[in-house]
Amino acid sequence: MHILIVEDDRPIAENLYDFLESQGHQCDFAPSLAAASSLLKSEQFDALILDRGLPDGDGALLASRLRSEGNFVPILMLTARDTLNDKLAGFDAGADDYLAKPFALKEVEAWLQALQRRAGGRAAAERLSFGPLAFDPAARAATLAGAELALPPKALRLIEVLLQQPQRVFARRELEIAIWGHSQESSDNLSETAR
Repeated sequence: MHILIVEDDRPIAENLYDFLESQGHQCDFAPSLAAASSLLKSEQFDALILDRGLPDGDGALLASRLRSEGNFVPILMLTARDTLNDKLAGFDAGADDYLAKPFALKEVEAWLQALQRRAGGRAAAERLSFGPLAFDPAARAATLAGAELALPPKALRLIEVLLQQPQRVFARRELEIAIWGHSQESSDNLSETAR
């Protein structure tokens, strides 16, 4: 899943980012509504984690705007605003689900996967394959000639990206961005991913 984390509290954003990346997801981070809007114009996301209290406004405004533009990307509001009225306002703005802080990281991922299944997104997509190599997005598992491969999350993400366009030749930078969200300083990182 490609996830946009819209959160101004950097430690919370980093915890979410690190955990979700370790589970094989690709993440981007925006500390404000303006930064999120810019990323949403240039990137396609499978889900948004959206805080309400941002430095330049309420995250509910972004949810409302996306829905009015016909963008139905699944939105999980993750916020300290936990009263019933806050939750209802979030749902009215277009949130698909609402989780109050504090939260468990595994719970956030479970909510995101549930939202993807409901939306019929990539997590529920048919498996990808080319020759004997196959990848199941829902199970986050790769097989070779029917035998499951024991691979780390980033290697699984690499297989997923390559199998989406199996006949295409990718530039190293494209793969680095797909796996880490940015190009890497060390040229050995991509080689290390496959180990």
